[in-house]
Amino acid sequence: MKKEDLYYVGKIVKTYGRHGEVLVKLDTDEPEMYEDMESVFLEIKGQPVPFFINASRLHKSMLLRMDIDGIDSIEQAEELVGRKLFLPLSTLPELTGNRFYYHEIMGFKAVDARHGELGIIRDVNDMAAQPYFIIQHPSGKDILVPIHDEFLIEVNRKDKTIHLKTPEGLVKLFLDRPSDSKS
Repeated sequence: MKKEDLYYVGKIVKTYGRHGEVLVKLDTDEPEMYEDMESVFLEIKGQPVPFFINASRLHKSMLLRMDIDGIDSIEQAEELVGRKLFLPLSTLPELTGNRFYYHEIMGFKAVDARHGELGIIRDVNDMAAQPYFIIQHPSGKDILVPIHDEFLIEVNRKDKTIHLKTPEGLVKLFLDRPSDSKS
């Protein structure tokens, strides 16, 4: 399986006990969804490698205690600490309406109620306090729009379009900015 067909679930943060179990810090609002996984992909040397799971259960809310098949000692488990976990995109529940996965809307056209077509959503930054769309305007400039229910009018999956109502002055702020040039 290719890495682009997978989504990030979490990261192994430490070992648990002496028999090879590990604790995974999950990146989700619904950790209970991951209690009964049969297998996961671990990133090893930049590539996803499948592992079967004997058992897993929640441990202290956002951690998942996991017994991975073939990992039977603390030494083997220690080699997995820091590894990222992934699952196939096909295992994600389908979202409807204005709810969406970030990977799902890449390449969608962004249309603003005030300004019309803004450009193509080329990325989402979810590392900031407020996640935001990075929209590439036809001029080549990027427009950053916070992902907020107040600004989101409609997600049209059929037409691959997101309709927005950006705050007054936001788009102008980015379009009036001088282009970055290297001399």
